[in-house]
Amino acid sequence: MVWAGKFDDKDPWTVRAKFKQHAGKAGIFQYSVTGYWPKKLVHFQNVIEAGDGGAYTVVEYPWPVMRLANLYLLYAEALNESQGPVGEAMHWANLVRERAGLPGIAEAWSTYSRIPAKYTTKEGLRAILQQERMIEMAFEGQRFWDARRWKRATELFNTSIQGWDLGQEETRLYYRPKTLYVRQFGTRDYLWPISENNLIVNKNMVQNPGW
Repeated sequence: MVWAGKFDDKDPWTVRAKFKQHAGKAGIFQYSVTGYWPKKLVHFQNVIEAGDGGAYTVVEYPWPVMRLANLYLLYAEALNESQGPVGEAMHWANLVRERAGLPGIAEAWSTYSRIPAKYTTKEGLRAILQQERMIEMAFEGQRFWDARRWKRATELFNTSIQGWDLGQEETRLYYRPKTLYVRQFGTRDYLWPISENNLIVNKNMVQNPGW
């Protein structure tokens, strides 16, 4: 699909996704609409044999329904909301940062931020923890739900979706940001509409606001 040859940590795989390449847009399916290819969910020992139409060998592995980092960050949020910016709330988030080789929240913000005391308030730590989740859980289907429970969807989802220019073969032309579409998210979109048939069957049911 995207790589050719066997895995070699001295010669890592590269994505070949420009127009007319292996992973480029060749039809309406099986390509990345943005040109972004997250590698985090692909087993590093998957193999695509060299040559056009090479066999793709997949190494199966247990799919984590919930990663430990996800649980740690959710717990950190809950602690901050219930107790404020206590050390324990930062402790669980710091475990995730430590694994990535990053300093703890207090050290990082005190040393490098233009708002060094941000983590000392509930509101400030809330924003920090939300940022931590958006980074750590990227491409794992969490942001869709996080934005809703944070009540930030109208802020985060009224933006344009950009990607690379997939119809190009030359590098300088391919790596040009291109607006794919502009999203719209209103307050009513926090809740989906109830089927009209359900409303007819159950006269006590009330349609969700805005619909």
